[in-house]
Amino acid sequence: MQTLPEIRKTVLLNAPIEKVWKAVATSEGIAGWWMPNTFSPELGKEFILHAGPFGDSPCKVTELDPPNRLGFDWGKDWHLVFELKQIDEKTEFTLIHSGWDPEKATEFGQPHSIVQGIMDSGWDKIVKEALPAYLEA
Repeated sequence: MQTLPEIRKTVLLNAPIEKVWKAVATSEGIAGWWMPNTFSPELGKEFILHAGPFGDSPCKVTELDPPNRLGFDWGKDWHLVFELKQIDEKTEFTLIHSGWDPEKATEFGQPHSIVQGIMDSGWDKIVKEALPAYLEA
């Protein structure tokens, strides 16, 4: 079975790991740099990402290892992982977006192969611009 490569974005953030964890593993934090949500950091917990014009996406927390790793299923096919690693006074943050399949389409009927490219550049802006700006605000 052919799969599309996962999206990986890494950024070195000028903030301690506890502060970054709070930004990526709380409902308020995630809303501050990404999108409104009903997230709660509990294993197995279901929540919603409010994706504006794209509607609401159901999600479920599948991995929780504070303050190093958070993973959740997103929609029907995708999986997101936030990995944090402390480097001196800074934090290396890596986002991994997997579950891409050239045979599949999103709930909105868009082929994964097209959406993957759009999401790849979108994550670039979110991880490298929005998240650091939120942490430095």
